[in-house]
Amino acid sequence: MSRSLHALADVAAMTRRNLFAQVRVPALLATATALPVMWVLLFNYVFGGALQDGDVRYIDYLVPGVMALAVTFNLNNSSVAVAEDVNKGMIQRFRSLPITRWSMLAGRAVFDTLRNLLALGMILVVGFVAGFRYHDGAGRAIGGIALLLAFGFAASWLGSLIGLVARNVETASMGSLLFAIPLTFVSSLFVPLTTMPGWLQAVAKVNPVTHAVDASRALSLGGAAAEAITWTLAWTVGLLVLLVPLTARQYRKVST
Repeated sequence: MSRSLHALADVAAMTRRNLFAQVRVPALLATATALPVMWVLLFNYVFGGALQDGDVRYIDYLVPGVMALAVTFNLNNSSVAVAEDVNKGMIQRFRSLPITRWSMLAGRAVFDTLRNLLALGMILVVGFVAGFRYHDGAGRAIGGIALLLAFGFAASWLGSLIGLVARNVETASMGSLLFAIPLTFVSSLFVPLTTMPGWLQAVAKVNPVTHAVDASRALSLGGAAAEAITWTLAWTVGLLVLLVPLTARQYRKVST
């Protein structure tokens, strides 16, 4: 078997490991998917009337944003799972095996992408029941989901890095939330940027989550999406270029 095929097989094995762990503890999966579903119901039925503005129904405005929230907040699950592996000595055990060193990290990111796909599916089901509809065809709808999954893949590496640096579950959970909460709430996720103070608008405009939300929303509601898609892809690639080597370096430090 060539080196590249061997590496892919190792990544697949690590992905299966995470899947089996999730099946054994289904409460973890419920927790990962319940929060974004709760956001849809809470904001639509409790705050939707007050936040409704313009011709776009709030549920159509909300669901694409909550989808971006789900893939961003999943970095908390990544950081906790990686920190747990550090605590249990699993990373040292993996180092003693004849496997590709970075396969544990890549397998984690692939698994997180699959979990994000499930979460997005659940959000859409609940959203459709609540009245959400795509307005510009199946192709753009699928493109929006794929774009968010790619963005979530990059966010997963940030979660893994936080888990490796923190090395314990409590610190990893708190550290990842300190990233996820400002990223999601200081964005166009729940309300238009124009409702924020001027100084906060400036911060939100450069927030990668804002671009991901805007792209998802444009692909859902229709209209110009090229700029938001370009920014989201640029952020996704940039984060991967930065985070993958940093995470791999921290992994080597932890495993020695």
